[in-house]
Amino acid sequence: MENFVYRNPTTVYFGKKMEENVGQIVAQFSKNIMLHHYGEDVLRIIGIYDTVIKSLNDAGVKFTELGGVKPNPRISLVREGIEICRKEGIDFILGVGGGSVIDSSKAIAFGVPYDGDVWDFFIHKARVQETLPTGSILTLPGTGSETSLSCVVTNEDIGYKGSVDIDVIRPEFAILNPELTMSLPPYQTMCGTFDALSHVIERYFTDVPNVTVTDLQCEAVMRAIIHVGPLQLDDPHNYDYRAEIMWASKIAHDNSLGIGRIVDWTSHVLGHQISAVFDLAHGASLAIMVPAWMKYIY
Repeated sequence: MENFVYRNPTTVYFGKKMEENVGQIVAQFSKNIMLHHYGEDVLRIIGIYDTVIKSLNDAGVKFTELGGVKPNPRISLVREGIEICRKEGIDFILGVGGGSVIDSSKAIAFGVPYDGDVWDFFIHKARVQETLPTGSILTLPGTGSETSLSCVVTNEDIGYKGSVDIDVIRPEFAILNPELTMSLPPYQTMCGTFDALSHVIERYFTDVPNVTVTDLQCEAVMRAIIHVGPLQLDDPHNYDYRAEIMWASKIAHDNSLGIGRIVDWTSHVLGHQISAVFDLAHGASLAIMVPAWMKYIY
């Protein structure tokens, strides 16, 4: 087993109707926030928009909305968000959506206090030293971004996807209500599910010996995802199926399964660039790359 330092400070609020408390939770950090999401119409389809707005208003939290997040979040919207935050004196970002929204929120948050262009962090020209705090309400599980130290953004001008991986950008909290995932179409459901599975696979295959604890943990999470994942398609409104996948997705990328291991992110790195060039859903790109990687290596 390799030496390691493990830390995950994100507080998770899990279960039915937890999003109704978001105003009280956010108010502990700020009274002037950015509400970042795909768009009001999308949140209304999910059935969460009015709930979030009411909760924020009831808690006396002022908010400025920035919608328009797309899958494979764009650096242009991140830059727009940074300028809005600076102009409005915003000091907290609440993302409502899936991994793309949460990653975009993180990028805005660490871009605000930085004097240069936020893209500098994604090409490793600069290292994140400080960030605004962030929180999220998750509507599409899979990326694990709700508690992870990762942020991935696409620069659409050059067709390249860059990543930032550093502990300081972990969100303050994540609200996980499986009910919010029941309206997801099958394609998005399985893209997220395979993304979660790949997070475990790329930690599981290691040359490091004597990691029995995390070996067995990885195997348990992979078995759960493989078993429950397809069941979501047969019964998409089954709370227990959605809950199992939502929690498995969180565990898969909070790095508790990577403790003491040397991990391999080859499939993710290649999948990111496929997504950047072809604007393919991240989970779909991994469904291409992971089997190809397995065939090549094993």
